[in-house]
Amino acid sequence: MSARPVSPPSFGPSLFEPVLESKDDWLGVGRFWHLFMTARAWLALLLLGLQGAIYVVGAARDPWPLVIGAGYLAAALAVRRLPEPPQLKTAGVLPWFSTAGADILAFAALQLAQGSNINYAPLLVLPVLISSVLGSMRWALGAAAGVTLLLFALATGLSVQTRTDMMAHFLQAALTGAGCFVIAILANLMAARLTAGERKARQSQSAAVVQRRVNELIIESMADGILVLDRQGRVWAANPAAQQLLGSALPLRACVFDLPTLADQTVLTSVIHRSYLQGSPQLTELSLRHANDGLHKIRVRSQLTATRVDDGESLCVVFLQDQRETEARIQTEKLASMGRMSAAVAHEIRNPLAAIAQANALLNEDLQEPRHRQLTAMIQQNSKRLEKIVDDVLNLSRAAPLGNTPPPRLELNAAVETACQDWARQTRSIRPPTLDLHHEVLPVGFDDEHLRRILVNLLDNALRHVRHPHHGLQVSTAIDGRGRAYLSVWSDGAAMDANVERHLFEPFFSSQSRSSGLGLFICRALCDGHGAAISYRRTRRIIENEPTDGNDFIISFAS
Repeated sequence: MSARPVSPPSFGPSLFEPVLESKDDWLGVGRFWHLFMTARAWLALLLLGLQGAIYVVGAARDPWPLVIGAGYLAAALAVRRLPEPPQLKTAGVLPWFSTAGADILAFAALQLAQGSNINYAPLLVLPVLISSVLGSMRWALGAAAGVTLLLFALATGLSVQTRTDMMAHFLQAALTGAGCFVIAILANLMAARLTAGERKARQSQSAAVVQRRVNELIIESMADGILVLDRQGRVWAANPAAQQLLGSALPLRACVFDLPTLADQTVLTSVIHRSYLQGSPQLTELSLRHANDGLHKIRVRSQLTATRVDDGESLCVVFLQDQRETEARIQTEKLASMGRMSAAVAHEIRNPLAAIAQANALLNEDLQEPRHRQLTAMIQQNSKRLEKIVDDVLNLSRAAPLGNTPPPRLELNAAVETACQDWARQTRSIRPPTLDLHHEVLPVGFDDEHLRRILVNLLDNALRHVRHPHHGLQVSTAIDGRGRAYLSVWSDGAAMDANVERHLFEPFFSSQSRSSGLGLFICRALCDGHGAAISYRRTRRIIENEPTDGNDFIISFAS
């Protein structure tokens, strides 16, 4: 059976392949550049010292070799101090003449100045190597050809000067030139292979860095907690979710530290021990009680990593999943599916419900006994409750965005005051909420009926959780730092559970069995339709000269 082709990974060297040859391609031979330039400087210093010694002892009276050596040293040092190597492969002639060309001219000049006393031909290998390693094949062959022609010229001059057999000098020049060509080709091929290897290594390293950053971002943003531990129970890494679930100050970066003391630490310890003992994944549950967040039921799953290369020991990755989050998500999905069915039958329910309420009202007129009237009052109360649920379901279809139609303008303070008074009259249980309206007129783009519906839903929701009905419910308007009007509905209710807060504005999600779970969802849908935004936060206000924490729902209107 033929093997299936393997698709390239999403993050790999192919993402970093340069289309054209770039300056970064020569970073791999940068160390060879510095090596060559350092060698040239030391060689120039050695040649200058040699020429100085020859001139001092009187073996030669001609100062030109000393001048040539000093000039070559100055040129070598000047090139050595360049901040970055020139790209001989793509640059012009000037960078080549500042390096390999300068070597050829300096060695040729020394050879002509001193004749046959000293043979400088072996030094000509240096410019050939420089051109081969730092330049292209064309520059390498050009340097080898130039050195060969120079050797033939020197052989011709030497034969004429000494009046000896020219064949021996030309044969020596030919052999040396052939060796220069061989060195040029081999050195260039090796340098090209080295450059390609360095480029692939940089690409792989870049891909690894990107993959590591993406993995860190994904792990840190995961809702499930992740712990990486060794056999001794030392934690090597942890994400923020693990810190929140365990309720401990765990470092988020990879650093070795001991597992903090937990209320049920033995469960984690036993999971790690069984994972290493059996070499297979383990599954269990852990119960932790937090001071401000109640009891957490955590699903613990362990998995061993591959054997590490350094010490042959595997690491144990522990996945922590909050069961309340899973249960809430399942409940949301169930309620959402039920909600779709409820919306379909809401119209069918409304008509029989109206008939029941009307018949109950007629029956109540003919009843005289208090016991019977009590029963009809119960029927009326539950009928209104059913009517409220049906209205919530039907209001979902009316919370659509306004499209391109601009929202009507209304004065926020007057609309809020009117809606709060109407709500207080309808509830007949408490006095109107405390109003703290802005002193300026606040015109906003919002439908008056939609704003009334939002306020009624928020006040009904706050009334179910308020602790002090006479002063624990406040409605205020103000202007934020960006000059936008906002509306706040605050109550002194208890803090919400973290999982309840996370699903506040989802449809058919409620922490109480007597609620449809549609009120806050309708509020958000109506706000979105008018370009506004609704949010929740826990704030503190001064109630009867005492700071009191409460739940605050804020509606920020569009400018």
